[in-house]
Amino acid sequence: MSYRNLEIWSLSREIVIQIHKMTLNDIPKFEMFEDGSQIRRSSKSTNSNIVEGYGRRNYKQDYIRFMIYALSSNDETINHLETLFETESLKSAELYNSLIEQLNLLGKKLNVFIQSLQKYHMSEK
Repeated sequence: MSYRNLEIWSLSREIVIQIHKMTLNDIPKFEMFEDGSQIRRSSKSTNSNIVEGYGRRNYKQDYIRFMIYALSSNDETINHLETLFETESLKSAELYNSLIEQLNLLGKKLNVFIQSLQKYHMSEK
């Protein structure tokens, strides 16, 4: 099995690509280097922490820790997206709503995944 088989990784990867394209095409150029850069980094951090956590899956506490990092980065991405929309740098309500929906779904799935890892970890003790 690979991290690529994880639903959370697939959803996160889709979000990374959409956010990257959004920052190049749908926000003002000056934002590309400010909040655009921040939101790209936080969305990629979510995805990367899922991958790194999976790589440490034999060390359950590390696995859980990296999934929590992924959840935190997802929350940061939501914050950046809300800021872009509320400041009207991102004008498309349709794009905003689509991304927020996907980010919220990913957050829920990460929470469930973390809870299952914690439950499994506790049952091993």
